[in-house]
Amino acid sequence: VLSRPCREVTEFGTPELSVLIDDMFVTMYVADGAGLAANQVGVDLRLFVYDCPDDYGIRHVGHIINPVLDLPDPGSRRLIDDFEGCLSVPGAGMAVPRTDRAVARGFDKDGNPLVIEGLGYFARCLQHETDHLVGHTYLDRLSKRDRKDALRQMEDRREEVFAQRAIKAARLGQ
Repeated sequence: VLSRPCREVTEFGTPELSVLIDDMFVTMYVADGAGLAANQVGVDLRLFVYDCPDDYGIRHVGHIINPVLDLPDPGSRRLIDDFEGCLSVPGAGMAVPRTDRAVARGFDKDGNPLVIEGLGYFARCLQHETDHLVGHTYLDRLSKRDRKDALRQMEDRREEVFAQRAIKAARLGQ
């Protein structure tokens, strides 16, 4: 599911969609994430949740369905190489170039239009999660050498990360 594009959500306002979003928030918090795409929990839908600060310390919390990402034009675009991790690549992190601004357009769980503008770290989060929905992880943006390094990091740290998640889930009663 992680390596292929997700299906559009076509039914809004359903109890199942609300439960999925609530469950995704719990999963994201247990894993200490800033965002989580539906395909990361095995659900083939264009949806992600986030709880992520921007570079000004403003916390952004929400979800977006069927997002389309708008990035600045190449002439006005500023790429920032910064550390990025992923809940689907536990324990690994690498520098990934991303633009410092991004706008995601989509819908909320009731089908109302959303426009979410992100700056800095929050822009990175919007780009990272939207990548998931088209079947990519941040590993796909790395050189072969850096990708091998990230996979080695994951292999070395995965069990420790999973153990920490299990402890946190037990504390939360999940």
